[in-house]
Amino acid sequence: MSDVTIYAPSPILTVTVEDHPSGNEVHVHAGGQGVWQARMLRRLGMEVTLCAVLSGETGGVLRHLIEDEGLRLVSVAREGRGAAYVHDRRAGERREIVAEQGDPLGRHELDELYSVMIREGLETKLVVLSGPAGDDVLPAETYRRLASDLRTVGARVVVDLAGDRMDAAVAGGVDVLKVSHEELLDAGLISEPTEEEICAAMRSLRSRGAECVIVTRASDPSLFHDEHGVLEVTAPQLETTDTHGAGDSLTAGIVAGMSRGQSAREAVILGAAAGALNVTRHGLGTADAGAVAKLQELITTRIVDDGAEERAEGRSNRESTDDADTRAEGDE
Repeated sequence: MSDVTIYAPSPILTVTVEDHPSGNEVHVHAGGQGVWQARMLRRLGMEVTLCAVLSGETGGVLRHLIEDEGLRLVSVAREGRGAAYVHDRRAGERREIVAEQGDPLGRHELDELYSVMIREGLETKLVVLSGPAGDDVLPAETYRRLASDLRTVGARVVVDLAGDRMDAAVAGGVDVLKVSHEELLDAGLISEPTEEEICAAMRSLRSRGAECVIVTRASDPSLFHDEHGVLEVTAPQLETTDTHGAGDSLTAGIVAGMSRGQSAREAVILGAAAGALNVTRHGLGTADAGAVAKLQELITTRIVDDGAEERAEGRSNRESTDDADTRAEGDE
């Protein structure tokens, strides 16, 4: 049985061209948020099941690439165009040549994949909900239903989503939400990325259904919020080769820690180490497990808020509700 199940509705076939002393070097891999998270989880020693829809010719290629990485693939096959991109990195920076999000998923594929996720979630009890590359691939409402149903059957749910998908998942209820400060800005949850505004946004997200929230802030320390308050998490600033996939690696590290029995607050240390190391490599969702383990020793944390005020407010709200209920009973 796998340790983790990942919802990856529309994986991406990635083609990257790099410079080589003998000429051009072409790399072909499976990609997309869920795949990058799964790849890092495998590097950290986790057994992973990836649930996905594979479309047309690109889907046939993706099947082999995903299985060759040692991932257990449970897929729904369909005709049509799949997601793919071609990047030119010969000059050092990524330059997008082609980017195709693929055809939107139909009702039949969505229903089949939904059933697969519930079945696999019942087995692993730890699920990651990731998003596709395109905005129109599937309805955001899918994430609310999945988060709610998976938690109903006893699975813990971790999401790394933004915009309408994030709102939908949080409304369904999640154990851990990972989001970036840029995504909070885009959603209008903050007007500027100050610590005060981000903490207020995290409190709001917790009140709406996210038990734990972690906000990445590019090169600045991440912020983590749970029932015990707010924690600042600082990782060493390593030389950056490619920032793509760092957030997915952080999410994977948190999930790996939770799979090993850690709380989300404890697991965020492993996540920070995995994310910090990913930027030193060209491959997305890659890092050496031994290096990640050692780097954890250099992660530092600082208590920003011990949560006392929020807990007191929660008690006050409960007492007000109890008093109102008592008065209502007396009026009967």
